[in-house]
Amino acid sequence: MDWRTDRRGLLRAGGTLFAGLALAPKFAWAADGKTLRLRVSSDFQVLDPKGEIGELDDIIPRCCTVTLTRLSDMRAGNTISPYAAKVYEWKDLTTLAFTLQDGLKWTGDFGPVTVADVKYSFERIAGSDSAWAYQFEKLKEVEVVDEKSGLIHLSAPFKPFDVVAVPYYGGHLVCKAATEKAGGTFTTAFPAQCGPYLFDTWDQNAKITLKRNPDWPLEKPQWDNIEFYIVTDDQAALLAYEAHSFDFTKVAVASSKDLKANPPANTAMIQAASTRYVWLTINMNAPTLKDLRVRQAIQYAYDGDSVIEGAYDGLTTRATGVVQGKFARPANLIGKRDVAKAKALLAEAGVKDLTLQLYCTTDSVAQAIAQIIQASLAEAGITVQIQPTEDAAYWALGDKTKGDGYKSIELVLMNFAGGIDPTENLVWFRPDQIGVYNWSFFDSPEYEDLYQKSLAEQDEAKRTEMFHHMEDLMEQSGAFIFICFEPYLAIGNANLTPVILADGHPDPTRFTAT
Repeated sequence: MDWRTDRRGLLRAGGTLFAGLALAPKFAWAADGKTLRLRVSSDFQVLDPKGEIGELDDIIPRCCTVTLTRLSDMRAGNTISPYAAKVYEWKDLTTLAFTLQDGLKWTGDFGPVTVADVKYSFERIAGSDSAWAYQFEKLKEVEVVDEKSGLIHLSAPFKPFDVVAVPYYGGHLVCKAATEKAGGTFTTAFPAQCGPYLFDTWDQNAKITLKRNPDWPLEKPQWDNIEFYIVTDDQAALLAYEAHSFDFTKVAVASSKDLKANPPANTAMIQAASTRYVWLTINMNAPTLKDLRVRQAIQYAYDGDSVIEGAYDGLTTRATGVVQGKFARPANLIGKRDVAKAKALLAEAGVKDLTLQLYCTTDSVAQAIAQIIQASLAEAGITVQIQPTEDAAYWALGDKTKGDGYKSIELVLMNFAGGIDPTENLVWFRPDQIGVYNWSFFDSPEYEDLYQKSLAEQDEAKRTEMFHHMEDLMEQSGAFIFICFEPYLAIGNANLTPVILADGHPDPTRFTAT
């Protein structure tokens, strides 16, 4: 990418807000310790846990609501500790007992947080059309023992429940009375809050401010205010950070070498393995892609080595699936690029002059990947037209509630925040996710059967075998190209100690500074 550092280039890269930030005076949070300023890549869309979509959709509820438990920093092993629950213990494989902390109360005179709120929060998502319904698909009921004590009953053993359902996303608690008063759901305004912070102001696509909750009964956070600055592109965010516009930002992996060689003053860098996975969706329902041979031609023409070098500066490796770490598949079935094979498959399918639309987000990494895909497929005779798409429109592409367009999209470059348990990454490719997040129309009964078995299986080796076979099925469908797991790279003031969760999103309530 050819980055300009003149004013016009900055405006184009980061938007009008960024231009204003770059001209702001040096931020002196260390002097007063009152405000924490964080950069995020996009604005929020839905604050209701039932409908959360993106990064900030989860970060804000993490500050303004509570979960029964919470996860540690991803570098500390993703351990679980009680949060809204002062007691949290499994009685057996399907029964979980909990007792709520004292003093938790909702804003707006809605009273204390109760087990009835927990029951409502979880059961309203279970069996619904929410993208997070999978987190509670084994939930039988939440039994109210009394106002503060309850039992969570599962219909069957659900091994990853602790890390999939409870600490975030669908696990954020909502106030039953307030949510029902709001009509049973909400989008950009909380009907009631109970967290270390309260939502204060919102300058759309620019800035969100949270203020300290004076009634918060648990450990007090260090900051009086948290400000989120929305800067879409990582490179623009890096320039804004260097202009002292905020205290912490995720940056592009390609910046790693330059940052190590020439770091900004008073800056610390975090570089860690991430669960964020990137892949290319090939929609097998699109008229141009119904033939398996055409989809396989794309898989053979794809130049994975060039993507790793060109978009990620060689700092990661080609993914073998959507599961990483100890559960990762040993290798891709199509291990090497073979342009001749791609051409032969197209000829066998009788396809000439194939032109495909590739949708991707507008950030520099996505654009670099898209351009490399465009060039590599061109060598096999496939023309790719890149369609950079802004965040809200991008997430509507495969959404069946937005019309029939999801049926015919062709190629989409996708990037998801992964989970701790492999099922959190594999869940999106189940049949019931078609028109939700399964944009490839991958529909495998065998995959679904293995997924269900993996939830209950307690033997790790058997679970691993299931995961590998599920990824084999994905690749064999021709509907996926596994690109990589993105390393997590961020920079912040050297005196700042951040907490980053497994999905790569920060927990600002636990940021501290010396």
